[in-house]
Amino acid sequence: ITLYNFNKTDHHMKKHLFTLLVLMLFSTCAWAQKLSPLGIWTNEEGKARFEIYQCGDKLCGKLVTLKEPTRNGKPKLDINNPDKKLQDRPLMGLEFMKGFEYDGNNKWDDGTIYDPESGKTYSCYMKMTSKDKMEVKGYIGISLIGRTQNWTRVK
Repeated sequence: ITLYNFNKTDHHMKKHLFTLLVLMLFSTCAWAQKLSPLGIWTNEEGKARFEIYQCGDKLCGKLVTLKEPTRNGKPKLDINNPDKKLQDRPLMGLEFMKGFEYDGNNKWDDGTIYDPESGKTYSCYMKMTSKDKMEVKGYIGISLIGRTQNWTRVK
């Protein structure tokens, strides 16, 4: 009787171990899948929509819509750009994010983000926090100090 109970427990244990192994394998596969930032996003204020797209082997971003696309009946221009030659380029379609490389753990780093409201360019990273949420941080110097925005996927 003791031997029978032992075998029954042993079989039960193997079944649990197998289930645990299968679960671990599935969670590892799901975890290894990279969340993609490609698509259309909006910022917290909802002032604009941005498209993140592939440019060569890196990722870039451009302005696709503005809540207020015109000023005095004319399309808004990049008037705050420190480069005078670029001040009459339209903001619509402006590639304002460049050079992002995948850094592991759903983070794209080593990019730059241009802020047309100030005319300044910052170092930047994008980190996917879920399928439809992304943290975008622009900074000068070290990434610990800077401004973080949470973007939401539109499509």
